[in-house]
Amino acid sequence: MPQLGLILPPDQPPEQLVSLARAAEDAGVDEVWLWEDCFAPGGMTAAGAILGATDHLRVGVGLFPAPLRNVALTAMEIATLARMFPDRLLPGVGHGVQSWMAQAGAKVSSPLTLLREQSTALRRLLEGDEVSVQGRYVTLDRVQLRYPPPPTPLLIGGEGPKTLALAGVHGDGVILTGGLSLDQVRESIAIAQQARHHEGVTAPLEVVAFWAVPLPVDGEGLTRDVRALSDAGVTRVAVCGSSDDGPPEKTPAILDLADVFASQRA
Repeated sequence: MPQLGLILPPDQPPEQLVSLARAAEDAGVDEVWLWEDCFAPGGMTAAGAILGATDHLRVGVGLFPAPLRNVALTAMEIATLARMFPDRLLPGVGHGVQSWMAQAGAKVSSPLTLLREQSTALRRLLEGDEVSVQGRYVTLDRVQLRYPPPPTPLLIGGEGPKTLALAGVHGDGVILTGGLSLDQVRESIAIAQQARHHEGVTAPLEVVAFWAVPLPVDGEGLTRDVRALSDAGVTRVAVCGSSDDGPPEKTPAILDLADVFASQRA
């Protein structure tokens, strides 16, 4: 069965994230997931606060928007958290929402080129290499982390075929956006895997699926969904409760979902 994680949506005030994460850990949840929406709580700072306030909870961020971040700074921050909290950070990068990137003055004409350049450089930096590159968007001159992290998976968020293929080749795993059907999940994984095999990458591909479940949550239904996703090739399921109005904004809904996790584990 895949690892099961609880999404803490970015509509939560940052001061509530630590208490929510602690409640999730107390309920037996293994990991929580964040994402870095503009202009909500920062993904790296929120991840650091949660990691420092919990004992063994893994924290995934799906995802950090590449246009908004200098790759050297992203590498520095990931390395810091990965060294302080070994084997507990699951960082992901992606295009970001283009309208938000435009608002922040960070939108580029080729998001795919930027993501390819950033993910390639980021992987090398996290592996401890000295990196010099003169790309269309990424320029580095003999940059090397002083304190590279232990092996840390680099996940890449993908939706379109070209981005999914990029994730399959350049990432340790792919993050699939919420709202996909089971058939679309299968198709997305097939695209990433095919590109990976074509380039001769033999390491297993981590597949993270963000998955919305209707509220109130049916525990048996959630178990069926997770099993179906596992059969499709998903290795991690990050779950968020949803209603007709979208993801829940209220803390009790998140805590109720954590309790459902606990009951299903039992």
